[in-house]
Amino acid sequence: MRSWLAQYEMRSASDLGEALDLLSRWPGEWTPFAGGTDLMVLLEAGKLPRRRFVDLWRINELRGIAASADSVRIGALATYTDLLTDPIIAAEFPLVAAAARETGAVAIQNRGTVGGNIANASPAADLPPALLVYGAALELASSRGRRHVAYESFHFGYKRMDLAADELIVGVTLPRERRAQGERGAGWQHRETYRKVGTRRAQAISKICFAASVDLDGGVVRDIRIALGSVAPTVVRARSAEESVRNQPIGSQTIAAARLALRADISPIDDIRSTADYRLRVAGNLLEELLS
Repeated sequence: MRSWLAQYEMRSASDLGEALDLLSRWPGEWTPFAGGTDLMVLLEAGKLPRRRFVDLWRINELRGIAASADSVRIGALATYTDLLTDPIIAAEFPLVAAAARETGAVAIQNRGTVGGNIANASPAADLPPALLVYGAALELASSRGRRHVAYESFHFGYKRMDLAADELIVGVTLPRERRAQGERGAGWQHRETYRKVGTRRAQAISKICFAASVDLDGGVVRDIRIALGSVAPTVVRARSAEESVRNQPIGSQTIAAARLALRADISPIDDIRSTADYRLRVAGNLLEELLS
């Protein structure tokens, strides 16, 4: 059953101040509308519960990708195509580029936005695991001012997040840690991996999404960051698995310990796309592949 368009109201904000003013005067009444790639699916299905929307698409303040000496700031309206075509993202944050490449088809990549993907708060989203691995922070704005929140603490339940009704996500900041570290010794090795497992090889909602980076020094794990999607009510950082292998030599015992510890980090369920057992086994396999 399709929705009846006359039931809905859309206002187009010309700048950020106008959008924030609308949200502050009627908190909870107006819903931000960015690329609309998720909301339009609900509209078509007749399942879009909100009725009043503020269109952000014309707000240039929310666009662009800008680099400073120590960080890269991604505007909330940056699209997946913007991520794919930015040379600094490609060179320094390849997991973000990989996630953008795995997201939908070209039409979705041209329209879907970073801020909208985060605010939609789907645990199966492709981009969030990459953002967690890179230690992303979110910039939030309202008529009351601005604040910054570590992305790792932003989602605290299914579709629940640290975002007030009058706030907008205006940007995402990625620290340029890898660039600052410079060259390492001869035994130093850095690995990054991004894997999306779905029913099809393209245009599928993930059964599991896995992003990770690891630094090895002479075969010993010095730093490791692991994040997963579709295995819990929110995207998660696998802290237990990370701690189980940090400062340990790569080997069968270390890998076995990591697979066991990973069970404490994730809580997969059976649903229409997969089973809890499958997700648990695949997550362990991807972790083993990273460390092998």
